[in-house]
Amino acid sequence: MKTVLHRSETRGHANHGWLNAKHSFSFANYYDPERIHFGALRVLNDDIVAPGMGFGSHPHDNMEIITIPLEGDLEHKDSMGCHGVIKAGDVQVISAGTGIYHSEFNHNPDLPINLLQIWIFPNKKEVEPRYEQMSIRDLQTPNQFYQILSPNPNDAGVWIHQDSWFYLGDFDTATQEEYTIKKEGNGVYAFVIKGSMSLGGQTLNERDALGIWDADSFSVSAEANSRILLIEIPMQF
Repeated sequence: MKTVLHRSETRGHANHGWLNAKHSFSFANYYDPERIHFGALRVLNDDIVAPGMGFGSHPHDNMEIITIPLEGDLEHKDSMGCHGVIKAGDVQVISAGTGIYHSEFNHNPDLPINLLQIWIFPNKKEVEPRYEQMSIRDLQTPNQFYQILSPNPNDAGVWIHQDSWFYLGDFDTATQEEYTIKKEGNGVYAFVIKGSMSLGGQTLNERDALGIWDADSFSVSAEANSRILLIEIPMQF
């Protein structure tokens, strides 16, 4: 097993007033040659957006974009004609493909929103753009990891154009879970949303992350009142 540790305080940071952003990988004005991507995982941004503020219409292409609101409501509008609100407990996917424009704003006039936005390099380029949004509440299983994303349209959760699987774990008691890699050659980027866990001989606290590869499986020891995101991703793409 090989690992790389990313402590919360080592992330890139940009505070624009209306946007307080933490970058796990090089993004915008933050650049670290050692942290360009982890396999096909290109971006993991931890954003807090002020009430009523947001990102005006801007383009994307040939990228799989996953948005997970942690607190608050995000209003989305795009060039495909999709317009709606993504709430905490939802997950959204945009396959940008040949190109889309979209805007994202905090839907609430008096409360900030905290969201994770994740970009993944696709395994197919120039696909027809698509949009998908769903509640993950019905998938939630207490004290074990549950799947929220996969490469299979008929599987649990949303899907993307990449051999990637996302699992969330919501733990209200101390729990040990075994995770088995789904596809040979994949790695996992484990990100602690809340609480703490032990993994690969490391203790990880809130917003710490550990990348793991060259492993068939590994154990996660989650502490009580923890929330953990596992992103399984091809290391070669």
